[in-house]
Amino acid sequence: MARVIVMGGGLSGHTAATFAKKWLGKDHEVVVVTPNARWNWIPSNIWVGVGEMTKDDVTFELAPVYHKAGIDYRQAKALGIHPEGGSTHGDKPYIVIEYTGQGKEGQKEELTYDYLINATGPKLNFAATPGLGDANGLGEFTVSVCTADHAEHANHELQKVFEKAKHSKQTVLIGTGHGMCTCQGAAFEYIFNVEHEAKKAGVRDNLDIKWISNESFLGDFGIGGLHMKRGGYAASSRLFAESLFSERGVNWTIGAAVTQVEKGKAHYEQLDGTTGVIDFDFAMLIPPFAGVGLKAIAKDGTDITDQMFAPNGFMKVDANYAAGAYENWKASDWPKTYQSTIADNVFAVGIAFAPPHPISKPMKSPSGRDIFPTPPRTGMPSGIIGKTVAHSICDKILKGKNAPLHEASMAHMGAACVASAGKGLTNGTAAALTVYPVVPDFETYPGLGRDLNYTFGEIGLAGHWIKHILHHMFLYKAKLNPGWTLIPE
Repeated sequence: MARVIVMGGGLSGHTAATFAKKWLGKDHEVVVVTPNARWNWIPSNIWVGVGEMTKDDVTFELAPVYHKAGIDYRQAKALGIHPEGGSTHGDKPYIVIEYTGQGKEGQKEELTYDYLINATGPKLNFAATPGLGDANGLGEFTVSVCTADHAEHANHELQKVFEKAKHSKQTVLIGTGHGMCTCQGAAFEYIFNVEHEAKKAGVRDNLDIKWISNESFLGDFGIGGLHMKRGGYAASSRLFAESLFSERGVNWTIGAAVTQVEKGKAHYEQLDGTTGVIDFDFAMLIPPFAGVGLKAIAKDGTDITDQMFAPNGFMKVDANYAAGAYENWKASDWPKTYQSTIADNVFAVGIAFAPPHPISKPMKSPSGRDIFPTPPRTGMPSGIIGKTVAHSICDKILKGKNAPLHEASMAHMGAACVASAGKGLTNGTAAALTVYPVVPDFETYPGLGRDLNYTFGEIGLAGHWIKHILHHMFLYKAKLNPGWTLIPE
């Protein structure tokens, strides 16, 4: 009997674990180690953050689902990986975990594995910007929508501002809270949902809504922007975004790194060296991401963390980390199999793998501060990668260790994104976008780096309904309800 351990129960980890168990059956073990008791459909947190959904609408208990699937669920956080074995396990590799629930809080345990999938996702690195927030994201000065709990808190604070806006002018600041943030998309959705809800509440005229981002241009989104086919023309995401911001009356500050947050004040530095302060009454600023801090230990006790992980804490996989300067970057630098560089039975999926370099062009301010988006690895690509790695491992177990690995390079992968700009049965809007490939390939597609036959976008009520349907469809799939495998990643 082989044992597959998946560290992390988010989108990529949950996808990998559930498909692995389906394909391996009862003859092999699948173990999920995650500190969370509930699964969260993160794309809908923005709706929780404006009061259009509740925490219960976007989460469900993991234990019953894993019990139904025959998956061994451990509510615990992984602390370290021993890829060469050691301790009392001989040559058998193992991980060290610490329980966060199931009545075993604080207890540590060693779990051996045959194959290991690192799907731990990101550490929300609020501490990278002074004043941005504590480890739980419940900062004194700002809010977040990165988790369902964060989003509930954000809505609580937002409603206070809406109430004040009935009588006086209020300033709302939304965007990224550091020079190297990733999730511009979540902030993009949130700002327009706040604007939409302010109209419904009758307080829009008393709200000054401002955007701040580390993007060098609106519509970068961490993928260097894109051109999409619309009405027979190639329209840029920059034009699309600027038009939407202007139409909704939202002012923007871009190419900006928030350097410090105080009560009612966000200090920033821009790419041209300009520094400034934005006063606010409410601020939702996305934190930067880092690895969760896993350690890697050799059999003799030597710390080999720097061999298994990049300096940012994400796991090194089959990517070209020596690409060098921006001018040398190629689509082929990106990983295909997500296999660890030092252990062939260890893989990393979703946000947990270290990208070889950003997608957006790296930039610095005159003071040397990095100000540019780091690459997204969430949503559709995350699910596809999780399923692909599970397929590779299952083949190794069922067909033999020489079975070839499956591939899912983001440079050969398309992705669909539906970005909400306001929720409502008849007046909701969302931008429905597809992009192919996610990582631009300027050798295959000179000029734009992407295939316009598969890169297009529209905004309107239909997009909102698509996002609403996807919310229910993916929760249905994640709960492993009948026919769940038929729903694509």
